[in-house]
Amino acid sequence: MSIATRPDPRPPVPHLADSHDLIRVHGARENNLKDVSIEIPKRRLTVFTGVSGSGKSSLVFNTIAAESQRLINETYSAFVQGFMPTLARPEVDVLDGLTTVITVDQQRMGADPRSTVGTATDANAMLRILFSRLGQPHIGPPSAYAFNVPSVRASGAITVERGAKKTVKATFNRTGGMCPRCEGRGAVSDIDLTQLYDDSKSLNEGALTIPGYTAGGWNHRLYSESGLVDPDKPISKYTKKERHDFLYHEATRMKIAGINMTYEGLIPRIQKSILSKDTEAMQPHIRAFVERAVTFATCPECEGTRLGEGARSSKIGQVSIADACAMEIRDLAEWIHTVEEPSVAPLLAALRQTLDSFVEIGLGYLSLDRPSGTLSGGEAQRVKMIRHLGSSLTDVTYVFDEPTSGLHPHDIQRMNSLLLRLRDKGNTVLVVEHKPEVIAIADHVVDLGPGAGTAGGTVCFEGTVEGLRSGGTITGRHLDDRAALKETVRTPTGTLRIRGATAHNLRDVDVDIPLGVLCVVTGVAGSGKSSLVHGSIPAGEGVVSVDQSAIRGSRRSNPATYTGLLDPIRKAFAKANGVKPALFSANSEGACPACNGAGVIYTDLAMMSGVATTCEDCEGKRFDASVLDHLLGGRDISEVLAMSVAEAEEFFGAGEARTPAAHRVLTRLADVGLGYLRLGQPLTTLSGGERQRLKLATHMAEKGGVYVLDEPTSGLHLADVEQLLGLLDRLVDSGKSVIVVEHHQAVMAHADWIIDLGPGAGHDGGRVVFEGTPADLVAARATLTGEHLAAYVAG
Repeated sequence: MSIATRPDPRPPVPHLADSHDLIRVHGARENNLKDVSIEIPKRRLTVFTGVSGSGKSSLVFNTIAAESQRLINETYSAFVQGFMPTLARPEVDVLDGLTTVITVDQQRMGADPRSTVGTATDANAMLRILFSRLGQPHIGPPSAYAFNVPSVRASGAITVERGAKKTVKATFNRTGGMCPRCEGRGAVSDIDLTQLYDDSKSLNEGALTIPGYTAGGWNHRLYSESGLVDPDKPISKYTKKERHDFLYHEATRMKIAGINMTYEGLIPRIQKSILSKDTEAMQPHIRAFVERAVTFATCPECEGTRLGEGARSSKIGQVSIADACAMEIRDLAEWIHTVEEPSVAPLLAALRQTLDSFVEIGLGYLSLDRPSGTLSGGEAQRVKMIRHLGSSLTDVTYVFDEPTSGLHPHDIQRMNSLLLRLRDKGNTVLVVEHKPEVIAIADHVVDLGPGAGTAGGTVCFEGTVEGLRSGGTITGRHLDDRAALKETVRTPTGTLRIRGATAHNLRDVDVDIPLGVLCVVTGVAGSGKSSLVHGSIPAGEGVVSVDQSAIRGSRRSNPATYTGLLDPIRKAFAKANGVKPALFSANSEGACPACNGAGVIYTDLAMMSGVATTCEDCEGKRFDASVLDHLLGGRDISEVLAMSVAEAEEFFGAGEARTPAAHRVLTRLADVGLGYLRLGQPLTTLSGGERQRLKLATHMAEKGGVYVLDEPTSGLHLADVEQLLGLLDRLVDSGKSVIVVEHHQAVMAHADWIIDLGPGAGHDGGRVVFEGTPADLVAARATLTGEHLAAYVAG
């Protein structure tokens, strides 16, 4: 009798390798995190949300991403690690299940004048190869089309010895594409001589107006006592030779005032000593001089293309590489699709994919020759995304920092599909975001809070989007918030007339911007909003322009030093203790002698990477121990700098430490939603939105009548947008005119007047497609903005 075999009903035992489906974080204490423990599913889209300063970036960037990068760096040899940045181990007990992390943040791209959108991606390199193969006439290898490679021609005797035989080579050539006049920058600088001296005066009468060249100083004596020019003769009366010796004389050793010195003309001397330095690192008065004295103009030889004549003469059809780089990327993509050549088919396919990615991600309006330093934070982040979209890598963790920053509601849908595409390739996608449209597509949500700074740092909710809605957290309660259209709008007190605006893609725009009201300028990314507002309303007399650009300052700079808050605090401490105010500055007399007031000591480990360790003498407090004996209201200066703005506002508002001057600055910081910032927090750690709000708080004390803001909701939680709208209302009600470039529908709905640009981006934009009240825009629904705003207010 045979027994029938039945299939085994038990499922196969899962492979051990498939059990690692979670990233486990236990005991995270980085910055304000309070022993956070969470589990994040892999190969899913997880959104981290919470009010500004709740600890999102501390968890995602400073803990998960930082540890992944540190572990990868440790796989390299000590020699290779010596060329890498130092990464300290984050404050966390256990991090398990990590994969390779690719961070796509909003840090501005390098401001080097030779860095462009094309060089920052692979597009420029692929175009150079294409032209070197197909361009007519043929002028050389890919380097012949590169604006950052100079042509080199060397002649001489180059001897090669092989046994008894000697070969002499006479020349060496390398063909580069760099324009020799502007050296690949596209612009040439010229020095305005009237800013260097007053030619109606003599040197002894103080003709020189350059910082550091005052009468009696060594820089001044170099010329007045050189014997080459008459120091008592007005500069306008100099002979041709005297003028040349004064301005352009080559470097020569000579005895001046009894000392052997090197004399050279004024122009080469200031070029070496001042103009060759980074303007961002200069002292304010020297930077102001450079901005006055140096003028930039389009290079007359290459007409701004950066390329030499040879590279411009070589063409595919009727198009040179300069023409290709100047096209909008969507037009360039169309042209590349028409180029057919079997010998370079794989290259053409890769180039088409890269250019199509630009269009797909909403950056088709850019051109490859656009300087990368001019991109906004959101644009820079999307350019960085390009290289990852076509990547063959899977099972990596992508970390995004508010990828919708600077995006119109119309473009957010496109960004969402790209995030989902990365996830569907088998990657883990972690997104720090406030926009409800992005939270809605999450597989998993982590909400941090409940407040900011010391009031945050805990996980308030972990789960699905539906669970968040009903979870009762601040984010959950505000997720479906909708700002209603105002029943009545303010009446303008005047108008700011703009006529014939043509900056970038603007098409001879005429528009009247109403004053005395809240005016919002909107439109899709690349429609010309910033070109219109910043190009036609320059910061100056009566205009306060506040953008998201980096704040000038070192790693020692913090909100207290930037806003001027530290001055009244130092004086209050000095008065209370009967000592000098300089004692309470970590950059002056009160600095800890071991770390010079930095709070950390940087140790160079020769061929290994250097390390930064907390100073043992001051324990990171930055001050000498004797300074900390001086108290104000029971607190020392280091404890005050460790306070949040909200704590300090209370501390300096009443009681023994009452300091009205400090309290006024702190009130302004709290008004712009920065109550959670620590007074001593380094400025380098602030986001773009935080930097803008810090600038706004500083400028609010000024007398300007017109405030121009560039996306002030960037980085703001839904709950904080309400507070920002209240601040904008207070500014307008106090008699100011507020002009806001913004995509957030709540700000649009709250406006008194809307100017909508479009209808598209790049050459499809640059026109005013609507002017009127928000209610009229919703009723008309004639533009993309109108459609999205109508859907928003309808709820």
